[in-house]
Amino acid sequence: MRAVWQSLFAVQTPSATLARPAEQEGVEEAVRERGVTLRSVIIGTLLIPVNTYWIIQVEGIWHLNHATAMSLFWNTVFCLMILILLNILVLKRFAPRFAFTQGELIVIYVMITIASALAGHDTLQLGIPALSMPFYGANDTNGWDQLFNHYFPKWLTVQDKEFLRPYYEGHSSLYIAGRIYVWLKPVLIWSLFIGVMGLVMVCMNVILRKQWMENEKLSYPIVQLPMAMTAHGGNTSFFLQKPLILGALLGGSLDVLNGLHVLFPAIPQIVVRHDDPSRNLQQYFTTPPWNGIGWFPLPLYPFIIALGYFLPVDLAFSIWFFFLLKMALRVVATALGVEQGQPYTFPFFNEQSYGAWFAIVTFALWGARNHIREVWRKAINPRYAGIDDSREALTYRSAVAGFVLGTVLLIAFCVAAGMKLWVAVLFFLIFYIISIGITRVRAELGPPAHEVVGMNAQTFLIMAFGSTAIGAPSLTMFTMFWWFSGRGYRTHPMPCQLEAMKMAQQGGVNMKGMGWVMMFAMFFGGLASYWAALHLKYANTTGVDYMDMHNWGNYYWLESILRSPREPSITGMLAVLFGFAAASLMHLARMRFLWWPFHPAGYALSLNFGVEYFWSCLLIASVIKWLVLRYGGYKLNRQMMPFMFGVILGEYCVGAFWSAMSVILNTRMYDFCPG
Repeated sequence: MRAVWQSLFAVQTPSATLARPAEQEGVEEAVRERGVTLRSVIIGTLLIPVNTYWIIQVEGIWHLNHATAMSLFWNTVFCLMILILLNILVLKRFAPRFAFTQGELIVIYVMITIASALAGHDTLQLGIPALSMPFYGANDTNGWDQLFNHYFPKWLTVQDKEFLRPYYEGHSSLYIAGRIYVWLKPVLIWSLFIGVMGLVMVCMNVILRKQWMENEKLSYPIVQLPMAMTAHGGNTSFFLQKPLILGALLGGSLDVLNGLHVLFPAIPQIVVRHDDPSRNLQQYFTTPPWNGIGWFPLPLYPFIIALGYFLPVDLAFSIWFFFLLKMALRVVATALGVEQGQPYTFPFFNEQSYGAWFAIVTFALWGARNHIREVWRKAINPRYAGIDDSREALTYRSAVAGFVLGTVLLIAFCVAAGMKLWVAVLFFLIFYIISIGITRVRAELGPPAHEVVGMNAQTFLIMAFGSTAIGAPSLTMFTMFWWFSGRGYRTHPMPCQLEAMKMAQQGGVNMKGMGWVMMFAMFFGGLASYWAALHLKYANTTGVDYMDMHNWGNYYWLESILRSPREPSITGMLAVLFGFAAASLMHLARMRFLWWPFHPAGYALSLNFGVEYFWSCLLIASVIKWLVLRYGGYKLNRQMMPFMFGVILGEYCVGAFWSAMSVILNTRMYDFCPG
């Protein structure tokens, strides 16, 4: 019983998926070097603009098929599946000399993943419109030109309203004399900014990698499926497992049926989406105070249930438990007459979430204190023998120097753009804390998504110091940084980088080569995202453009805060301290009591917006996993894991097919993924 109980609170890893440390050490150096080949880098580079175009068309312009809303991007898995089929069916059979190795497939997958993260729903789909939106949207009624537009640096933006008209109205082309030249300067500057940010993230990951991978042995659930798919360059024995085939048929058939329903409405559908009116439980709570519960969806996505199966049971339980607690607190707030949605008021959801994330990072860094001390010693004295950095993406001296230099460049950029120095320093400090927290939770637990709405450096600084102390120029620049510190963090590149290092470690890929590949993918992925967005915006003939829709609120927020300045909030900061204390107690209880069921990451995620998309899927997944381990033990669990892999692959491949066809045919098709 004790063994079964322990297994409930651990991520289960199939033996075929992850290499053992002894096996890793036995990989020959020649094989380690095999992954980062010229061929793999070229193929990854060619696929980056294809994927950024695809993502920005369906996610940004149409607001459908959100590949990047999940921790495991379905577009990258789909591309990987195509390459593996090519490898198995053609190259291995007819030209084995040219067959892809696992390392090469990993390199291609990593490059596409990092670029997709930059093109994603919570990143440059917000950052690209910020180059011009406040100027095109300014008019005599809102007075934006007089209120804040003059604070935007000209070298970072495109401000001519008449020049921007065809960009916003469509039915035109980017490739007209003079247009590319006008966009070139701000696009290159922001791409360099992204490259520097990518360097800083790589350096932070290098500093923490050994502690989290080798000392604490975190499980990295998100890499399990791509690692299993790419083993031996793609192995028919993996794809022909009967449980996997059954799962793929189940997941794929659902998306075939629902996809045909979109084309032929007479065909019935099986409703699983969170945004279908029939799945909104709010309709059953109509009288006060119960109507204060707000939007209460009941999603039933099979692939999210499958992703949730790989979570520790305590995390899955904590996510849906604290989500339901949040719903209950909304009702309590309504009963108390509290106007919901106002900042710094009960139930203090965002403020508690801040504190919880700060606690997660505090305990993670405290646990790594001895390792970080060794890293610092190695950075100061490269001859120090206490720790080995020969297999890192960068030497520890380079990582520390890169982190410091990159941070100085980012802060200098902000100051040159008009921000106060102390504001810029604190801004990036908070951004780094949030980034490390999300990366840690992804590495340890692998939640299906990690949307953290409204919890960002700018809102925390306003809560702590007030908007007047920050100043109008800094507040204005905050809107240009909303794409990486603002809306949701679902497409954060930093956890993708650390997972790439995990894949490199297990797949025998040269780690130093992987480091350079990731930094290149950051720069080129940003550049490709700008190109795809500009091309699609100018060519848009549908009159639909959700990239704009998701950004207007950013400027209404800026207008509101400049016209009605906010004072520091003592109650808000106290709520942050409460969240920190609550998450800390949960962490300490987990260390002391094996039976403790509440995980601080579930508390941090669920009090914010985003769990609405998948809470009930995790409830189902946690019940299934508990029953499997309780009554079937490890044998049944091993059989269930390829079945769950199959469900994910079935939905990802069929759903990606519908999405790709929608781009090819320029028409909307079935959307299988929330976002």
